[in-house]
Amino acid sequence: MIIVLAQTKGGVGKSTLSINLTIACARKGADVLLVDADEQATASDFTAIRTERLGSPGYTAISLTGAAVRTQVLRLSRKYQDIIIDASGRDTAGLRAALTVADTALVPFQPRSFDLWTLDKVVSLLTEADGYREQPLRSFAILNFADSQGMDNAEAAEALRGASALTFLDRPIGRRKAFPNAAAVGLGVVELKPQDLKASAEIAALATAVFATDNDAISAAMMTSRP
Repeated sequence: MIIVLAQTKGGVGKSTLSINLTIACARKGADVLLVDADEQATASDFTAIRTERLGSPGYTAISLTGAAVRTQVLRLSRKYQDIIIDASGRDTAGLRAALTVADTALVPFQPRSFDLWTLDKVVSLLTEADGYREQPLRSFAILNFADSQGMDNAEAAEALRGASALTFLDRPIGRRKAFPNAAAVGLGVVELKPQDLKASAEIAALATAVFATDNDAISAAMMTSRP
């Protein structure tokens, strides 16, 4: 499966999710390719730290930009079981290329007004990408950096449920120190000791839902239906 972490706004936690989904997938024995298509190169920097610490990252990582995202991912999809693309946090040729080749787009939003203001732009981009595809892109919206209390999560979820071209995936990822703490030492949150059980469970639940390949599996992952 090819998954792209997509957004038109930076700072939503794309790279953190890309890294943790890659590690979660690799730990289950899959041959995973992590594609860094973001000019900030966070995924590449993380992989370098991880390799220095562990000797081997446990997955393959490459950097691609522009149209090469499509051509090279298509070529490499014959070699790897799963490919996760960390796309740029803005509208770039690389992001657009990724949307034409991916099976699934995962679009994270913080439960904040600034993030939700990008919703129309994201929907427009996804709709445009579908025009270049034989099959519609399976596109999920999730809450990232979700609050532990208050109404912001519920209000953001309501807005995302009403968006066309996106399916709201009720698998929020909380704002937890375990994520930056793990990244600082080249680890996924599921590898950090002592383990943050809530953070690990959130990533596991998200991975199960995102990698579901049929309607029964999706239902089992408790995905909400498309509006």
